[in-house]
Amino acid sequence: MGQAQLRPELQAASESALALSDALEKLISDGHDTEEDRQAAYDLVVTLPTESAGDAFARAAIAGRLAEKKGALALLGDHSPTALVSEAEKFALKSRKLDPSFRRAAATRLLGTLYVLAPANLLEGGNSEAGIEILEGLVKVDPELVSNQLRLAEAYVALGDKESAREPLCRVLGAMDGLRGDEVKLARSIERDIGDLECPKKALESPSGAPPGG
Repeated sequence: MGQAQLRPELQAASESALALSDALEKLISDGHDTEEDRQAAYDLVVTLPTESAGDAFARAAIAGRLAEKKGALALLGDHSPTALVSEAEKFALKSRKLDPSFRRAAATRLLGTLYVLAPANLLEGGNSEAGIEILEGLVKVDPELVSNQLRLAEAYVALGDKESAREPLCRVLGAMDGLRGDEVKLARSIERDIGDLECPKKALESPSGAPPGG
Protein backbone atom coordinates (compact mmCIF):
# COMPACT_ATOMS: atom_id res chain seq x y z
CA MET A 1 0.00 0.00 0.00
CA GLY A 2 1.34 3.44 -0.90
CA GLN A 3 1.83 6.29 1.51
CA ALA A 4 -1.39 8.03 2.53
CA GLN A 5 -1.95 11.46 0.98
CA LEU A 6 -1.39 14.50 3.18
CA ARG A 7 -4.20 17.02 3.09
CA PRO A 8 -3.09 20.70 2.83
CA GLU A 9 -3.51 21.42 6.55
CA LEU A 10 -1.07 18.64 7.40
CA GLN A 11 1.31 19.38 4.55
CA ALA A 12 1.60 22.98 5.73
CA ALA A 13 2.66 21.72 9.17
CA SER A 14 5.21 19.20 7.98
CA GLU A 15 8.27 21.12 9.22
CA SER A 16 8.22 19.48 12.65
CA ALA A 17 6.59 16.61 14.49
CA LEU A 18 4.92 18.97 16.96
CA ALA A 19 3.48 21.23 14.26
CA LEU A 20 2.18 18.16 12.46
CA SER A 21 0.59 16.77 15.61
CA ASP A 22 -1.06 20.10 16.39
CA ALA A 23 -2.47 20.26 12.86
CA LEU A 24 -3.87 16.74 13.17
CA GLU A 25 -5.34 17.55 16.58
CA LYS A 26 -7.07 20.58 15.06
CA LEU A 27 -8.71 18.33 12.46
CA ILE A 28 -9.76 15.90 15.19
CA SER A 29 -11.11 18.70 17.38
CA ASP A 30 -13.20 20.01 14.48
CA GLY A 31 -14.42 16.52 13.61
CA HIS A 32 -12.88 16.65 10.13
CA ASP A 33 -10.20 13.96 10.35
CA THR A 34 -10.21 10.58 8.64
CA GLU A 35 -8.19 7.43 9.15
CA GLU A 36 -6.21 8.42 6.05
CA ASP A 37 -5.30 11.74 7.71
CA ARG A 38 -4.01 9.92 10.77
CA GLN A 39 -2.13 7.42 8.62
CA ALA A 40 -0.60 10.20 6.52
CA ALA A 41 0.48 12.09 9.63
CA TYR A 42 2.02 8.92 11.04
CA ASP A 43 3.82 8.09 7.80
CA LEU A 44 5.40 11.54 7.90
CA VAL A 45 6.15 11.82 11.61
CA VAL A 46 8.28 8.67 11.63
CA THR A 47 10.67 10.51 9.28
CA LEU A 48 10.96 13.62 11.47
CA PRO A 49 13.33 14.29 14.40
CA THR A 50 12.07 13.59 17.92
CA GLU A 51 14.91 15.05 19.97
CA SER A 52 12.84 17.62 21.87
CA ALA A 53 10.14 16.94 24.44
CA GLY A 54 7.57 18.51 22.13
CA ASP A 55 8.49 16.44 19.10
CA ALA A 56 8.71 13.21 21.11
CA PHE A 57 5.27 13.93 22.56
CA ALA A 58 3.98 14.58 19.04
CA ARG A 59 5.28 11.21 17.83
CA ALA A 60 3.51 9.54 20.75
CA ALA A 61 0.29 11.44 20.16
CA ILE A 62 0.14 10.68 16.44
CA ALA A 63 0.88 6.97 16.98
CA GLY A 64 -1.84 6.90 19.63
CA ARG A 65 -4.34 8.64 17.38
CA LEU A 66 -3.75 6.13 14.59
CA ALA A 67 -4.12 3.20 16.99
CA GLU A 68 -7.34 4.76 18.28
CA LYS A 69 -8.77 4.93 14.77
CA LYS A 70 -7.70 1.45 13.73
CA GLY A 71 -9.01 -0.16 16.90
CA ALA A 72 -9.57 -3.87 16.51
CA LEU A 73 -9.73 -3.73 12.73
CA ALA A 74 -6.02 -4.33 12.14
CA LEU A 75 -4.29 -6.74 14.50
CA LEU A 76 -1.19 -7.61 12.50
CA GLY A 77 1.68 -5.72 10.92
CA ASP A 78 3.84 -2.71 11.79
CA HIS A 79 0.85 -0.36 11.86
CA SER A 80 -1.29 -2.57 14.09
CA PRO A 81 -2.70 -1.13 17.32
CA THR A 82 -0.26 -3.39 19.19
CA ALA A 83 2.83 -1.80 17.61
CA LEU A 84 1.34 1.69 17.66
CA VAL A 85 0.42 1.56 21.35
CA SER A 86 3.95 0.44 22.20
CA GLU A 87 5.32 3.28 20.11
CA ALA A 88 3.05 5.83 21.80
CA GLU A 89 4.26 4.65 25.20
CA LYS A 90 7.92 4.74 24.17
CA PHE A 91 7.84 8.31 22.90
CA ALA A 92 5.62 9.62 25.69
CA LEU A 93 8.18 8.28 28.16
CA LYS A 94 10.95 9.96 26.16
CA SER A 95 9.09 13.27 26.15
CA ARG A 96 8.49 13.09 29.89
CA LYS A 97 12.17 12.34 30.51
CA LEU A 98 13.26 15.32 28.38
CA ASP A 99 10.82 17.79 29.94
CA PRO A 100 8.09 16.53 32.28
CA SER A 101 6.52 20.02 32.40
CA PHE A 102 5.97 20.30 28.62
CA ARG A 103 2.42 21.60 28.03
CA ARG A 104 1.52 21.09 31.65
CA ALA A 105 2.60 17.44 31.73
CA ALA A 106 1.03 16.46 28.40
CA ALA A 107 3.18 13.33 28.06
CA THR A 108 2.33 12.20 31.59
CA ARG A 109 -1.37 12.75 30.88
CA LEU A 110 -1.07 10.71 27.69
CA LEU A 111 0.70 7.89 29.55
CA GLY A 112 -1.92 7.79 32.29
CA THR A 113 -4.71 7.57 29.75
CA LEU A 114 -2.83 4.96 27.71
CA TYR A 115 -2.21 2.76 30.74
CA VAL A 116 -5.91 2.76 31.63
CA LEU A 117 -7.42 2.36 28.16
CA ALA A 118 -4.92 0.06 26.40
CA PRO A 119 -4.61 -3.64 27.23
CA ALA A 120 -1.75 -4.17 29.69
CA ASN A 121 -0.12 -6.79 27.48
CA LEU A 122 0.55 -4.10 24.86
CA LEU A 123 2.51 -1.94 27.31
CA GLU A 124 5.95 -2.17 28.86
CA GLY A 125 5.75 0.10 31.89
CA GLY A 126 2.23 0.43 33.18
CA ASN A 127 -1.26 -0.93 33.72
CA SER A 128 -4.66 0.45 34.66
CA GLU A 129 -3.73 0.83 38.33
CA ALA A 130 -0.62 2.80 37.43
CA GLY A 131 -2.65 4.87 34.97
CA ILE A 132 -5.21 5.86 37.60
CA GLU A 133 -2.42 6.81 40.01
CA ILE A 134 -0.80 8.97 37.33
CA LEU A 135 -4.03 10.78 36.48
CA GLU A 136 -5.00 11.24 40.12
CA GLY A 137 -1.56 12.71 40.72
CA LEU A 138 -1.97 15.17 37.85
CA VAL A 139 -5.35 16.31 39.19
CA LYS A 140 -3.84 16.79 42.64
CA VAL A 141 -0.93 18.86 41.29
CA ASP A 142 -2.85 20.80 38.62
CA PRO A 143 -6.59 20.60 39.35
CA GLU A 144 -7.38 23.71 37.32
CA LEU A 145 -6.43 22.05 34.04
CA VAL A 146 -9.67 20.75 32.54
CA SER A 147 -7.94 18.02 30.53
CA ASN A 148 -6.63 16.46 33.74
CA GLN A 149 -10.14 16.26 35.17
CA LEU A 150 -11.56 14.93 31.88
CA ARG A 151 -8.98 12.17 31.50
CA LEU A 152 -9.43 11.10 35.11
CA ALA A 153 -13.21 10.91 34.69
CA GLU A 154 -12.74 8.94 31.46
CA ALA A 155 -10.37 6.54 33.21
CA TYR A 156 -12.72 5.90 36.13
CA VAL A 157 -15.63 5.16 33.79
CA ALA A 158 -13.45 2.88 31.65
CA LEU A 159 -12.70 0.86 34.80
CA GLY A 160 -16.35 0.75 35.84
CA ASP A 161 -16.00 3.20 38.75
CA LYS A 162 -18.71 5.66 37.82
CA GLU A 163 -19.05 6.99 41.36
CA SER A 164 -15.44 8.21 41.43
CA ALA A 165 -15.91 9.80 37.99
CA ARG A 166 -18.63 12.15 39.24
CA GLU A 167 -16.42 14.76 40.90
CA PRO A 168 -13.91 15.25 38.06
CA LEU A 169 -16.71 15.20 35.49
CA CYS A 170 -18.61 17.88 37.39
CA ARG A 171 -15.51 20.06 37.25
CA VAL A 172 -15.28 19.43 33.52
CA LEU A 173 -18.92 20.35 32.96
CA GLY A 174 -18.26 23.65 34.69
CA ALA A 175 -15.55 24.47 32.17
CA MET A 176 -16.87 23.30 28.82
CA ASP A 177 -15.74 26.49 27.11
CA GLY A 178 -12.17 25.44 27.91
CA LEU A 179 -12.48 22.20 25.96
CA ARG A 180 -11.86 21.32 22.33
CA GLY A 181 -14.64 19.95 20.17
CA ASP A 182 -13.65 16.31 20.56
CA GLU A 183 -13.23 16.77 24.32
CA VAL A 184 -16.74 18.19 24.61
CA LYS A 185 -18.05 15.07 22.87
CA LEU A 186 -16.07 12.87 25.25
CA ALA A 187 -17.39 14.76 28.28
CA ARG A 188 -20.98 14.39 27.10
CA SER A 189 -20.42 10.70 26.44
CA ILE A 190 -19.09 10.21 29.98
CA GLU A 191 -22.03 12.18 31.34
CA ARG A 192 -24.46 9.85 29.57
CA ASP A 193 -22.59 6.80 30.87
CA ILE A 194 -22.79 8.00 34.46
CA GLY A 195 -26.41 9.20 34.29
CA ASP A 196 -28.34 10.99 37.05
CA LEU A 197 -25.48 13.43 37.62
CA GLU A 198 -26.06 16.23 40.10
CA CYS A 199 -23.11 18.59 40.44
CA PRO A 200 -22.64 20.85 43.45
CA LYS A 201 -22.39 24.53 42.56
CA LYS A 202 -18.75 24.74 43.63
CA ALA A 203 -17.75 21.95 41.24
CA LEU A 204 -19.19 23.94 38.35
CA GLU A 205 -16.79 26.83 38.88
CA SER A 206 -14.74 27.10 35.70
CA PRO A 207 -11.04 26.11 35.73
CA SER A 208 -8.75 26.96 32.84
CA GLY A 209 -8.49 25.06 29.56
CA ALA A 210 -5.77 22.99 27.92
CA PRO A 211 -3.41 23.64 25.03
CA PRO A 212 -3.98 21.78 21.75
CA GLY A 213 -2.85 18.17 21.83
CA GLY A 214 -2.83 17.91 25.61
